Amino acid sequence: MPAYLIGHVNVRDAQHWSEYRSRVPSTLARWGGELLFRGRLAETLSGEQPYAETVVLRFPDLASIDGWHRSAEYQALIPIRQAAADVLLASYASDD
Repeated sequence: MPAYLIGHVNVRDAQHWSEYRSRVPSTLARWGGELLFRGRLAETLSGEQPYAETVVLRFPDLASIDGWHRSAEYQALIPIRQAAADVLLASYASDD
């Protein structure tokens, strides 16, 4: 079953964020990951949404998300991400 990684983002340093974003795609292929959506918050219709941006990645399964996140290639990018933005990452299993 497909699994999804959703990231909610508030960028603090645009230069570091640009570097991080440019390097993430090369880490995804090995794990079957693909970018589905990246966008800015247009309007909060219900509740509170403290993050300005969202990204959604699809993977073949939860094990692939875990493998990608733990990979040396992605782990090397985490310090850049942390310098660039406040990020909440969560994985979701598909019900379908």
